[in-house]
Amino acid sequence: MPRSLSATRASGRHRKTRTPSPSLRRAALVALTAPVAGTILAAPSAFAAGKPVAKTAALDSAEQKIAKNLNTRARDTRLGSTLSGVVIDADSGKTVWGHDASTALMPASNTKLATATAALTVLGPDHRFTTKVVYGDGTLTLIGGGDRTLTTDDLAALAKTAVAGLHNAGLTSVKVRVDDSLFPDPTPASGWTSGYYPDTVAPVRALVVDGHHVTDTALDAGQSFAQLLTGQGVTVTEEVTRGAAGTGDVPVAQHQSGKLSAIVKHMLKASDNDIAETLLRTTALAAGRPATFAGGTAVVREVLTHYGVSLHNFVIHDGSGLSRANRIPARTLADILDVAADPRHSKTLKYVVDGLPVAGEAGSTLGPEFGRFDTADSRCAVGKVKAKTGTLTGAIGLSGLTKAKDGRWKIFSFIENGSTAAPGDTKDALDGLAATVNGCRA
Repeated sequence: MPRSLSATRASGRHRKTRTPSPSLRRAALVALTAPVAGTILAAPSAFAAGKPVAKTAALDSAEQKIAKNLNTRARDTRLGSTLSGVVIDADSGKTVWGHDASTALMPASNTKLATATAALTVLGPDHRFTTKVVYGDGTLTLIGGGDRTLTTDDLAALAKTAVAGLHNAGLTSVKVRVDDSLFPDPTPASGWTSGYYPDTVAPVRALVVDGHHVTDTALDAGQSFAQLLTGQGVTVTEEVTRGAAGTGDVPVAQHQSGKLSAIVKHMLKASDNDIAETLLRTTALAAGRPATFAGGTAVVREVLTHYGVSLHNFVIHDGSGLSRANRIPARTLADILDVAADPRHSKTLKYVVDGLPVAGEAGSTLGPEFGRFDTADSRCAVGKVKAKTGTLTGAIGLSGLTKAKDGRWKIFSFIENGSTAAPGDTKDALDGLAATVNGCRA
């Protein structure tokens, strides 16, 4: 990654705002990690206090050019007639350009910015998800802990440890059960179409292996676990079943995922719907809410309010952005990124910025394999723009940041709904807008 992008917070933006005192920071942290009566926040955010925002400050010459060019290019027919867009200066907070910036549109996967912010805030960047195996009454129970990154190799290690324990106890046969009761039975979110299951997103369960997109990921993982046991000489006597582990069951083995910080970065770069929905539920649980869409989205709203982000016209029903009933203004998405890039929150939220795809980055949703930043209008911005993509039928978004010609970081969000142009053409137009903010597109 180019140094200019990886050093965003270290050298690119230093808000001239009052840093909260240690006591205020501790109070804010307690408010977020120790929810009372089912709500995270009982008072205004310490972080939001005393934060001057020069929204009406004069634009420098580079910003004036950005605004002038965007006024023209936002009328590109490939963007249709419904566009919500904004550009803000990261240091001062002033608005450089806006077009229906407070109009709430379908944001698609730009929703994941809110999900990631809530998960990192409530769970913490170092959080790990634990998958366990326990034994009781002749049964090994595989217990899901919400780890969407669990692999067959991880299961094999669990099986190896479990088999060693069985052999030490003189046992050669066992039954296998899966316990995915951490989450309630999966249901689709409001605004999800019937065609989403199981290809676009799998039913959200607390146990899955290799990210399989099947109707019952827990039983699928249990069957894989049973096969691994059989391969190591243990007889599995019955079909894999589902049920809660016994209260007296003995711990046999456990696996911990990588840190949440790495999981969030992957989720954003690949725009992984399954991870987003799992994070929504685990965030809800950590905040004392039910592990449901309603519980998770309530926590997202509370966290954003804590950071001083306006929720005017903000409506979400899921964590991935697949819901066609979601509505978020471009201004809100830009404000979320502004919070994430703020040095005061870097220990917790820098992974949101780090996880943004880089223009031209292979393996991300802005990579060449997706035809991004490869036109005459946008090719100049390769390596210079970091942004979260969003794509649904009738909705395309791009929200991120770039260092402009004046040497200052600009945060932008562009959300388009209803264009009749080919999706690839609309994405090219949005890439061109991002290149305009950077200033490399004259």
